[in-house]
Amino acid sequence: MIEISNRYPRVAEYLENEVGFEKWSRCHYPGLRYNITTTNMVESLNSMLVNVRDFPYVTLLDVIQEKMSKWWNDRRIVAMTITTPLTPSRESELRPRFAQSNVRHTSQLNPVTYHVKGGDLEGVVDIFNKTCTCKEFDIDKLLCVHAVAAAHYAQVSVYSLVSLYYTKGYYVLAYNETIYLVGSQSQWDVPNEVVARIVLSQEVKDKKRGRPKTSRFPSVREFKKRKNRCGKCGAYGHYKKKCNSQTGSTEGNPPTDVPV
Repeated sequence: MIEISNRYPRVAEYLENEVGFEKWSRCHYPGLRYNITTTNMVESLNSMLVNVRDFPYVTLLDVIQEKMSKWWNDRRIVAMTITTPLTPSRESELRPRFAQSNVRHTSQLNPVTYHVKGGDLEGVVDIFNKTCTCKEFDIDKLLCVHAVAAAHYAQVSVYSLVSLYYTKGYYVLAYNETIYLVGSQSQWDVPNEVVARIVLSQEVKDKKRGRPKTSRFPSVREFKKRKNRCGKCGAYGHYKKKCNSQTGSTEGNPPTDVPV
């Protein structure tokens, strides 16, 4: 933040006073930060647009919209074919815990709290607040082995204790809407106030000499790919098997420790 303040004081003031740290800084985020996806989606879009990112903006937006429409429809079809109460990934994660919970010993402490023994770790489960001392139930919002054993002991459906975001209904609702293509520009219904608006072109600065840079700048935490070093000649960029150097080569010479 100090570096931003020194270089861009107005930006720093906006981020600190108007936006707030919790909106853009992960360490200040008040919600659950476990298993948060941050850059994977961005990297997926970058790989998808690698061949079209030099196109004009309108064409690039059309490609993004068409791809999103296809993804949305594919996921909607998958969601409609689900026959289990939960999404397939969460169902496959929860199923093995049913068998594991059978070897646990459960005792009731009060109407909503249960003590589960057995295995490498014991757990105290609160089925009302949906918590467990192992913290897996608290963070994942999916029943751990202790919670499954407690639910069976209390004769409560395990699916009633799972977060609604893992259910088939929420999965279907997530892709319920349809993303329509914009269509030809001649068919656009543009309001008059938008047509009358005058948009000034951005000031074009002098281009630098040479070819424009097409690859992105790596982030701070990205590691640069190490070059291969030859174990024969010590040079970089190739392996020992593909080395053309004659330095230290023993090809064609018989071993000295074996009688000829």
